[in-house]
Amino acid sequence: MTVGESDHGTIVGNLELCFDSLDELFGSLNDEQWAVQSLCPDWDVAGIAIHLAAVESMLAGKPVDSFAEGLPFDEVMSFVASVDGLSNAAMLERYQAEITTRRADLATTSEEDFAQPSMTPVGPGTYGRFMAVRVFDFWVHEQDIRRPLGLPGHESGPAAEMAIDEIQMSLGYIVGKKIGLPDGMSLTIDLTGPVTRQMHVDVQGRATPVDTLDNPSVTLSADSTTFALLACGRIDPQAEIDAGTITWSGEAEWGDKAARSLAFTM
Repeated sequence: MTVGESDHGTIVGNLELCFDSLDELFGSLNDEQWAVQSLCPDWDVAGIAIHLAAVESMLAGKPVDSFAEGLPFDEVMSFVASVDGLSNAAMLERYQAEITTRRADLATTSEEDFAQPSMTPVGPGTYGRFMAVRVFDFWVHEQDIRRPLGLPGHESGPAAEMAIDEIQMSLGYIVGKKIGLPDGMSLTIDLTGPVTRQMHVDVQGRATPVDTLDNPSVTLSADSTTFALLACGRIDPQAEIDAGTITWSGEAEWGDKAARSLAFTM
């Protein structure tokens, strides 16, 4: 079930899980690992840490109603400039300082705070919606670096579930616009783990998520992390098809197209 945008306790708890997991991962890295290319073309592992810290710096210490009219992304760029040239150890200290501040900020918030209007990276919403998107961002970026580093982890649990929720909310768009499944057809996505769920979309005039499907035209099967990275445009569909990490049954032509057309964000 998708978490409500003002579900304060769940969202804060999931952010804390992301903070904890990345604290442990970043604290284990050597200089060679910090320089490994992430799944984001413009960033190595250190660049991911800087990006995450920069956005948290933009949020740090500000009242929750500060973002109703827009997001001060110039502050993100200012933070990035401020850490340019630092050693990995010094950069990590800056990252940890921003996360510590954000932990303290979030500890003082309430359900009412999370219901406050706010601009978010996906449009106008609430502060709670913004923080749910932060869970998605942290979790996906963690996988962006774990896979190239060969250090799998944090692929299951509440934060991973919330990240998959974020993708599930866009399935109508993915199936209708990116895949272009024709009218009268339907698609089931079977996530085999570590997050396990089935997600269904029926195309009747428009692509609409539904709770169940008796006889989907196409069923895609993948592990949840591979699915998420494909949906986020991070990995090559052909490589995953060749490796058998994403497969399909039913209408073969549309199964093949669906496996190659999941990317809806980058």
